[in-house]
Amino acid sequence: MKNIEFSKEEKNRMIQNIRQYFEEELNQEIGQFDAEFLLDFFAETIGVYFYNQGLRDAQMVLKDRLDSIADAIYDIEKPTEFSR
Repeated sequence: MKNIEFSKEEKNRMIQNIRQYFEEELNQEIGQFDAEFLLDFFAETIGVYFYNQGLRDAQMVLKDRLDSIADAIYDIEKPTEFSR
């Protein structure tokens, strides 16, 4: 699997969110380095679960759309003596 990479701006925003969470919810200040380390840790150990769930969700959307297309094609099919 290819590593997921974020832009510098996206990564900085995630780090800012971690720091803000620590300050607002835990009443603790966390430094830039520690927040980045924590982000990397969660991305490597837990991120795969979110990634895989996203793939499953995308597969279900695609399956539903393909089923809908198959139904639409069936609806316009003209009957013959060989119809299924």
